[in-house]
Amino acid sequence: MKNTRSGKSIGHSDNSPSEEFLDYSFCISSTSSASFDATTTTPRGDLASEQPLSSPITKSPWSLQQVSSVNFNNDDNYTYTGLMGSLIREEGHIYSLAASGDLLYTGSDSKNIRVWKNQKEFSGFKSNSGLVKAIVIAGEKIFTGHQDGKIRLWKVSAKNPSIHKRIGTLPTFKSFFKSSINPTSYVEVKRNRNGVWIRHFDAISCLSLTEDRTLLYSSSWDKTFKVWRVSNSKCLESINAHDDAVNAIAAAGFDGLVFTGSADGTVKVWRREMQGKGTKHFFSHTLLKQECAVTALVVDPTSSFVYCGSSDGVVNFWEREKLLQVGGLLRGHKLAVLCLAAAGNLVISGSADMNICVWRRDDSDHKCLSLLRGHTGPVKCLAVENDKETTTSSGEKRWVVYSGSLDKSVKIWRVSPEMDPMPTAGGLK
Repeated sequence: MKNTRSGKSIGHSDNSPSEEFLDYSFCISSTSSASFDATTTTPRGDLASEQPLSSPITKSPWSLQQVSSVNFNNDDNYTYTGLMGSLIREEGHIYSLAASGDLLYTGSDSKNIRVWKNQKEFSGFKSNSGLVKAIVIAGEKIFTGHQDGKIRLWKVSAKNPSIHKRIGTLPTFKSFFKSSINPTSYVEVKRNRNGVWIRHFDAISCLSLTEDRTLLYSSSWDKTFKVWRVSNSKCLESINAHDDAVNAIAAAGFDGLVFTGSADGTVKVWRREMQGKGTKHFFSHTLLKQECAVTALVVDPTSSFVYCGSSDGVVNFWEREKLLQVGGLLRGHKLAVLCLAAAGNLVISGSADMNICVWRRDDSDHKCLSLLRGHTGPVKCLAVENDKETTTSSGEKRWVVYSGSLDKSVKIWRVSPEMDPMPTAGGLK
């Protein structure tokens, strides 16, 4: 995530706290009736640096530290919620996570991607392509986005699921070569410097897949986002999206919409339309314009809510049923919101303040259920999976939350939508 970047943009298209569970100090609940202030406070200046560190590893320095689940009373709602364990790494800040079934993928500045199964190391593979900023999974394919602007493509071996082979880089060599010999494929990427439009020229900040997993979106600090066909890794479009670094992108599961958030303080909406055998994206409107950087996005496809985290610690949300009119603000963090995740009627936010807020949505109302504490560095990434082992007394799903931090650890939490909301200091701000 970047607060600000500079340079020409590209546009082209082609067919040490204790590990506590609850803290009653910060979270503020929300309702949908409050007013919205588009000019929020300026960005904080104490975010952790994202400069990559060296030292790739050959053997895993992770170790699992199990802790007992927190149990505050005899109510079944609390029995199976809390911190389940920690994966502690001796070196390497955690920048990206992806969960698929019983597998967890972790990316760090050691240039390695580690695979975990049942909280134990299962496999790993080395990227040799800068720190791993983003990971998404499309069936047997795994896409990783890197600090050097490259997207790597990996495939799980059919014979041995612990083996991951790199099968390509986006853009492919063939596509890049064809574009490089075509003068019309060049665009200005920086002052007095041109480059091929199908390639990112700064760090990949985020990756997102469409619901049917046919299209991959990549956002970058080069102010663009690109659209890739998953089946053949072809770059279909490059969109000149923002006036500053694009920190986040999220493909919605409704109306063919794509949302982008930028260090320029805006959230923009893009509409995907079919054109023959291909697709083309058109700018729809600006959802948010503010002074502080947009740092995270997530879309809940089941409820059609859109959530945006900012460098001032606030989470904005919008509702599809209200034509994407603002629903309200969630205030639960002291510093920048760095990551967001959604599962069922829960929304989880991770922050530079080292804490994780768990929010429950009831219609348009949001209540803070808990503040997950234990990290000693900014929380950079989140992943959520259905907890297949347990359900609530009413049959609702419980969820396993994975949090990655610049403290070089991954923590594993179990959360439930039936937990009682925390006492709050007020309503929606």
